[in-house]
Amino acid sequence: MLPFWIALQFLSSLPIRLPGMPQPKELGRSLLCYPLVGLLFGVLLWALSALLGGVPVLLQAALLLAAWVLLSGGLHLDGLADSADAWLGGFGDRERTLSIMKDPRSGPIAVVTLVLVLLLKFTALVVLIERQQGFALLLAPLIGRSALLGLFLCTPYVRAGGLGQALADHLPRLAGRQVMGLSVLACLLLGGYSGLWALLMAFAAFCWLRHLMLRRLGGTTGDTAGALLELLEMVVLLSVALF
Repeated sequence: MLPFWIALQFLSSLPIRLPGMPQPKELGRSLLCYPLVGLLFGVLLWALSALLGGVPVLLQAALLLAAWVLLSGGLHLDGLADSADAWLGGFGDRERTLSIMKDPRSGPIAVVTLVLVLLLKFTALVVLIERQQGFALLLAPLIGRSALLGLFLCTPYVRAGGLGQALADHLPRLAGRQVMGLSVLACLLLGGYSGLWALLMAFAAFCWLRHLMLRRLGGTTGDTAGALLELLEMVVLLSVALF
């Protein structure tokens, strides 16, 4: 159970306290639990949506989105902001891009990117609530966090040292591929044809974003992984809303 608690502590703002600093092997195995954490997020959001059933749609969508952001502690939004700034300010240069990502300040492009992503998530939630397609609340966090596992399985980590390097070096590859297969099956069971469509759109977005990372950086960082998660969650919500 320790890898699950490590994953939950890292990916959420829930008050999880570990007995000590995890070993690198346990950190690597925690990646296998990322889809499970995503599913937990989805269940919590779906339950909140059910509790807010009598609330006006716009307010319900806003409360759901706020809870979603608070649940993750804004961790991945921070990665999205840093990546947006770095991609524009890096001018195609790898080292400059990596340097900008480490800067805690956010520029105008970061703000605009965050506003657009959150706006698209909000409007998609409005449509999904009106259509009573609550299963999308299960799919988006599950696919987003499964994508992190998939990214570490197939993409080099380019910053030496730190948590990300430990995750990449100690991830059990065979078990990771098996967990990815189970995640795909879970999405199909939860969403049916809509789940299949969401998976296809998310996979296309994943391949494109991974290509951008490889071309600019030669791999991924914690910030680009966070950006990937946020963008894929948005793609899933939009795919189901438009399907």
